Amino acid sequence: MAKIAVVYHSGYGHTQFIAQQVAQGAQADLVAVDADGNVSESDWALLDAADAIVMGSPTYMGMVSWQFKKFADASSKRWFTRAWQDKFFAGFTVSASLVGDKGMTLAYLQTLASQHGGLWISLGLPPSNASAATRNDVNNLGGSVGLLVQAPSDGGADKIPAGDVQTARQFGERVASVVGRLVP
Repeated sequence: MAKIAVVYHSGYGHTQFIAQQVAQGAQADLVAVDADGNVSESDWALLDAADAIVMGSPTYMGMVSWQFKKFADASSKRWFTRAWQDKFFAGFTVSASLVGDKGMTLAYLQTLASQHGGLWISLGLPPSNASAATRNDVNNLGGSVGLLVQAPSDGGADKIPAGDVQTARQFGERVASVVGRLVP
């Protein structure tokens, strides 16, 4: 069975909740980037051993959180040795706004994966964009590159729309399915 890790930073619990949903769908291990932007040596080892790494960050001011950026910069040691060459990667982001420039965050995560020589797995779901669509529909925000999630700024993770939560689980399932077909 393929080894999948979900590495994420969460400032207020919303991104952690979504990371848990993605991990549940992918049957993946969770690696939390702490409030200082660090992960433990055992977490680095888990990421090194993974066949796929799903990266998640809130979108703050149009980009990943500084804590996730610090983690990404620290991954340059892996870049230098090509330790993550040909791993699978995927990504997700959460912001309070429906759009909130989340595309910039996903583009950054995809670029980071490409710099490592990784292979990107897209969301793979059509958008729910008909006039009858609601926030409870899967992929209501219309992501393609990765998972987009909206979390109201005045509520906890329990206020994330059901469609986004279900999309997160399905995204994890997709990552596991793709990696499982291609990794012996």
